[in-house]
Amino acid sequence: MSPIQDPTLLEGITVLDLSRNLPGPATSLILQQMGAKVIKMEPPHGDDAKSMPMLYAALNSSKQIVTADFRTPEGIQALKDHADKADVLIDGFRPGVMADMGCDYDTLKALNPKLVMCCITGYGQKGTLAEKAGHDINYMALSGVLDGLQTADGDIPVPAVQFGDLFGGTSAAVQGILAALLKAQRTGQGTFVDVSMTHNLWKQNIMPESMEQMWIMLSGKPARHQDDLLSGGLACYNVYKTADQRHLAVGSLEHKFWKVACEAMGKPEWVNIHWSRGAMPGTPPAIQMLADMKALIASQPLAHWEQVFGNADACITPVLTRAEIKQRNLLHI
Repeated sequence: MSPIQDPTLLEGITVLDLSRNLPGPATSLILQQMGAKVIKMEPPHGDDAKSMPMLYAALNSSKQIVTADFRTPEGIQALKDHADKADVLIDGFRPGVMADMGCDYDTLKALNPKLVMCCITGYGQKGTLAEKAGHDINYMALSGVLDGLQTADGDIPVPAVQFGDLFGGTSAAVQGILAALLKAQRTGQGTFVDVSMTHNLWKQNIMPESMEQMWIMLSGKPARHQDDLLSGGLACYNVYKTADQRHLAVGSLEHKFWKVACEAMGKPEWVNIHWSRGAMPGTPPAIQMLADMKALIASQPLAHWEQVFGNADACITPVLTRAEIKQRNLLHI
C-alpha cells in the first residue's frame, strides 16, 4: 500500500470491519494508515485469509481483532454494540446476509444516524448477478478488463495483481467512504455505500470505449485488438522483448518523447514516423516502424537499453521484477 504522508487525516474515526480476505481488509488498512482506529470483527474460526498467513499479517497485523459468532444472539448484539460507536462499518457479505442477521443499514442507522456502511460485493446489491459467487478473475472477466489483456496471439494471461479486488473493490470503497464521511460531518447523516467490484471495473474501460468510438468514427468499424493507439498498434507505445529475454516498456506516446527516444537510439530518421505525423496504427509506415523497433530492441540485452535511455526523458523503462524494485529501492519501500 502507498504510504500516507499525513497519518492523522482520520484521527478520531473508528472503523468496524466485518470483511474477510482482501478487498475489505485492504480498505480498512488504508483508512488505518490515514489515522482511523480499525476494529476487525471475525468469526470464531477467524478470517479465511489466515490460510495465507503472510497476506493476513500484511492486511491485519495492526488492527484490533475481536471475535463474534453471528449465528448467536450474543454475536449479533456485539456487532450492534460496536456499530453504535463506529463511524464506518465495512462488510463483504453477499446481498441480504446483513438483513438476515437483523443488521441491515436501516436498523444500524437507527442506532447510529451518522454511520457510514460500505458493502463490498462482486456484483452489487441488485441485479441478475447479485447472488452469484465470484472471485477477482470473474469480476475481471465480466467487466471487459480481462479481455482487454488479450495478447496478439489471442491468449489471455492470469494477472498476478488482483485488479477486481483492489481497483474495483478497495479503491472504490475508500473513495466512497471518504465522501460519505464528509457528508456525515456536514449533515449529521450517514450513507450506505454500495461497492460492486465488477461495475467499478467496467468504469475503468473509459479509454478502450473512447478508442473504439474514435476508430468507428474514422473507419466505420472498431479496431482489432492490439491495433489501436494504446493496445499495441504503435511502435512508440509498446512492450518489447530484449536479447536476454527481458522486456522494455516504451511509453513515448507524445511526439516530443518519441523524438528523444529516436535520438537516443541513433535513429533520427524515425522521428516523424509517429501517429501524430500520420503514421496511424494499421498503416504501412506504422506496421513497418513496429517491426523495425522490435528488431532493434531484440538486438541488445536489457542492461544496454537501460544505459541508452537512463538519462533520456523519453518515458522508457525496464520491466522490473518485484525483487529488483526492492533491491534498487526505487519506491523507497
